[in-house]
Amino acid sequence: MKLLHTEENLFLLNNLKNIVENHGIETVIKNEYLSGGVGEVPSLEAWPELWVLDDSKFDEAMSFVRDELSTDNVSGEDWSCKGCGESNASSFEVCWQCQQAPKD
Repeated sequence: MKLLHTEENLFLLNNLKNIVENHGIETVIKNEYLSGGVGEVPSLEAWPELWVLDDSKFDEAMSFVRDELSTDNVSGEDWSCKGCGESNASSFEVCWQCQQAPKD
């Protein structure tokens, strides 16, 4: 088991977990409930951590994390859904109306 990413924001960490697991790589979040211990333990030690279970999948999983966290990942351009024609903000990964991905 190897540490993939540490993040103060549990929402973002769960998003990374979902992205990695959608590629068939099993992960686990540690320290998910440790934030209540801040003050007794250093705050950075209480941050949730994303771990990949299979060490041989670490590099592949890390590439997905890097891609997601990269600033190049955001085009800044709104897009129209090919399925229903609805206009979507650039931050949407799927159409808010029909849930179709822009690349489908």
